[in-house]
Amino acid sequence: MNKLNQLLRQGVGIGVILVLAAAFVLAQQARGSLRGTIKDELGAAIVGATVTIIDPAGTAKTTETNGEGVYTVSGLVPGKYIVMVSAQGFAPSDESEVDLAGGQRQTFDVTLKVTIEDQNVTVAAETPLSTESTNNANQTLITGKDLDALPDDPDELAAALQALAGPSVGPNGGQIFIDGFSGGRLPPKDSIREIRINQNPFAAENDQPSGRIDILTRPGTDKMRGSMFFNFEDESLNSRNPFASSRTAYQVRQYGGNLGGPIVAKKASFFIDFQRRETDDNELVKGTMLDENLNPLGFGFGVVTPRRNLTFSPRIDYQLNSNNTLVARYSFNRTRNQNSGVSGFSLPERAYDTASTQHNFQITETAVLNASMINETRFQVTRNRNQLFGNNTVPTLNVSGAFLSGGSQVGEVLTNNTSWELGNFLAWQKGNHALKFGGRLRGVSISDSNPNNFGGTYTFTGGFVPTLDANNQPIFSQPIFVDSLERYRRSLLFSGAGFNLTPEEIRARGGGASQFSISAGDPLATVKQIDAGLYAQDDWRVRPNLTFSFGLRYENQSNISSLLNFAPRLAVAWSPGAANATRPPNMVIRAGGGVFYNRFSENNTLQANRFNGLNQQQFSISERPIYENVNGQLTFVGALPTVLDAFYIDPPNSIPPVVSLTPGRQITWRVADDLQAPTVYLGGVQVERQLPYRFTATVGFYSIHIRHVVRARDINAPLPGSITALNPLGTRPLGNIGDIYQYESTGRFDQNQFFIAFNNRFSRTISFFSSYSLSKTQNDTDGQGGGLFPANSYDLSDEYGRAAFDVRHRFTFAGTVTLPWQISLNPFIMVTSGRPFNITTGQDTNLDRLFTERPSFAPADADCSDPNIACTAFGNFNRNPAAGEKLIPRNFGQGPGFFSVNMRISKTWSFGSIAASAANRNNQNQQQGQSAGGGRGGRGGGAAGGASQVRVPGAGGGPSMGGGQRGPG
Repeated sequence: MNKLNQLLRQGVGIGVILVLAAAFVLAQQARGSLRGTIKDELGAAIVGATVTIIDPAGTAKTTETNGEGVYTVSGLVPGKYIVMVSAQGFAPSDESEVDLAGGQRQTFDVTLKVTIEDQNVTVAAETPLSTESTNNANQTLITGKDLDALPDDPDELAAALQALAGPSVGPNGGQIFIDGFSGGRLPPKDSIREIRINQNPFAAENDQPSGRIDILTRPGTDKMRGSMFFNFEDESLNSRNPFASSRTAYQVRQYGGNLGGPIVAKKASFFIDFQRRETDDNELVKGTMLDENLNPLGFGFGVVTPRRNLTFSPRIDYQLNSNNTLVARYSFNRTRNQNSGVSGFSLPERAYDTASTQHNFQITETAVLNASMINETRFQVTRNRNQLFGNNTVPTLNVSGAFLSGGSQVGEVLTNNTSWELGNFLAWQKGNHALKFGGRLRGVSISDSNPNNFGGTYTFTGGFVPTLDANNQPIFSQPIFVDSLERYRRSLLFSGAGFNLTPEEIRARGGGASQFSISAGDPLATVKQIDAGLYAQDDWRVRPNLTFSFGLRYENQSNISSLLNFAPRLAVAWSPGAANATRPPNMVIRAGGGVFYNRFSENNTLQANRFNGLNQQQFSISERPIYENVNGQLTFVGALPTVLDAFYIDPPNSIPPVVSLTPGRQITWRVADDLQAPTVYLGGVQVERQLPYRFTATVGFYSIHIRHVVRARDINAPLPGSITALNPLGTRPLGNIGDIYQYESTGRFDQNQFFIAFNNRFSRTISFFSSYSLSKTQNDTDGQGGGLFPANSYDLSDEYGRAAFDVRHRFTFAGTVTLPWQISLNPFIMVTSGRPFNITTGQDTNLDRLFTERPSFAPADADCSDPNIACTAFGNFNRNPAAGEKLIPRNFGQGPGFFSVNMRISKTWSFGSIAASAANRNNQNQQQGQSAGGGRGGRGGGAAGGASQVRVPGAGGGPSMGGGQRGPG
């Protein structure tokens, strides 16, 4: 009985607590909030505008718009409110009455008009912090005048935006969306209205955890406006590439313009842009060759690589009715490049030309269903046609690590790629809940005629060869290890006048190619792929200082069988202290976690379709010299296969007949039946804090782990230990049918990253952003983009190590300094530690046709004269590790650091009336000319800038820099 009474008392207590909690929540939900965007007459967001809200009792609450021109006031009791807005350089708004119901989250936008008389502006206000899930303190809004700080070249613009987005979350960089669509080319900078970087990474609408870069193009306006520009740049201010003997030629000529205006007054408008880029860029060719006396000769020179690009893009905005808007945009892009493929070790004789044409059509329909519900539907179709023109009638000569000569092995390539994308989302504001539902369906169809390597490639690598005495006679009992250039030198030496040795004798003396590869058959391959994603998201503002975000996403794609791809997301934003709707918080803590899925690339499926053993054949023949111990001496007794010796047939570098290549030398590609989509697990926390002197600091940490990472493995490589003197080709588990390279999802990826960022609007003329990140990334395969193969296909235990893109330290600084006479300085500094690189032996000892073998560690006091020992700056290594001996880790080497400094100087002239000039400085919609100059730091870097504050018209001052560091929250 006592126990029953105790249980009853506990039940009553719990019930009271639940009732009180429910009453508290209902009390909180009974209060409403008011949110909106403050813009000028041309649609540009106004930052730092003062919003005053007066309740029925006459009490006023004041707040300021953030970096996106958005204000939020929470904790409002039901009733009628008076809203007033003011901003420097603009006429104050009229008093507006808003009727707010209990628990309602209402949107009220205001448009301000420019005033001509007020030409002086005080120092810009700080961007207020917020617990809104999409209003991180380290996000960036770039618009208006701040776009001038970015590079004009679209390729350099993309690189600058990636840099501002901060270090990569996982193996993929920041995703770029054009007007909400993925996979498009960057439009001309002059047609960009604004750029947003780093939205909520845990939102269910995001299919990837990497930073999101949204580029929004300009719409038409109610008045005819346009601009024209011409940019010129040459090598005068460029620094010399440290690996070249002289400063290489470089020139850019860029011109274009845009025009926008009404089609039907207050009903339809248009905007059209045009751009032509003529770039005479250059590539550095550096390596080592042999002179006429067969002595090594280093070289380094630049080769001009002309590029021509034409872009044309019209856009139409049409107001269907009071609630529906239609936007249609077409984009045409044509690019032609010369001397492609020439760089690094590749000599100019391997150059080929490229030509590509892209047609892109986009249509977006936005429907305001009611006061709290908006629906948007997007559809995009893109058609790409890419062509390559090169020579594949002459075999390529690859002397590994020294030079590449001969034909380009490109041939005539024709690729037609048609892709489409359909998306829809519904935003619904219900009380304290901001709900979003949506989905995206994408498809791609590729037809690729590619006769790559139909002319064949001879490869020379390093290896163990006999020592040569003073008379170039071999000493078989003294084998040494030589590099690829020495083996090539011996090939030319012993086949030339004075020796005229047979191919067998040349190989016995350490010459001869190490590998020959060639493709044959039908060059055409095709692939089709579809992927889909559905999501639901809820941002629940529990209290004015507390927001919960939770959602669920589901994804699937064709060409693999991976069905259970559910991706839950959860995030919270909290401002410590009592909830206060009259002013923004000075500190916000964000935390979250989620699951994401990576796609299996259609290019991998295309590779498997191409080299399926029937459609197109890929053959590879590797040497296998045979030495035997005869009377205590290591004696060469033969080599396999002899087809490699066609290299010496007249004419030199002849191609062996394909019919002479047996199926045992063929390479086929497969996709594993159980391949799964790579699964990404992300968790993180960040703290945002307003500091004195207009500083905003962001500190955070995230951890990301990926399982089922894609790798390739030779599933028919010779079994370990089966390669012997009596069985020099080894024993293959699936028989003598060649190598079978299979895509598998058996890899793993782990990354931890700490970051800190500072954003400062020091004054109306000086602002800057800086960030630092400390990262550690490890994996056992570098994924679908490269580094697929392990050193030993039957032992993956030694593959886990540093990722190829593991940059431990990264520092970025970007700023804006506005001088008198509308002169702007935009410095951009990037400093990173070195990337790792893989150390290999340069030999194919396991006969998988791959040169991925790594050495093992040798003792610190090892004899460096031993041919098996390589003494390097990174340590002493054993070139011939014993069976089962532990290899050195992947990417064990450490590359040099990177330091880039760029300065962009620009001067703007405005033409027209004072009012037009004021609007022009904010939106660049009047005719204007611009002169800009800057230096390129070698081949690194590129001018960049960003803004999280829109410049107020008539300010006479400069834009402010916003943060670009990617982080959770």
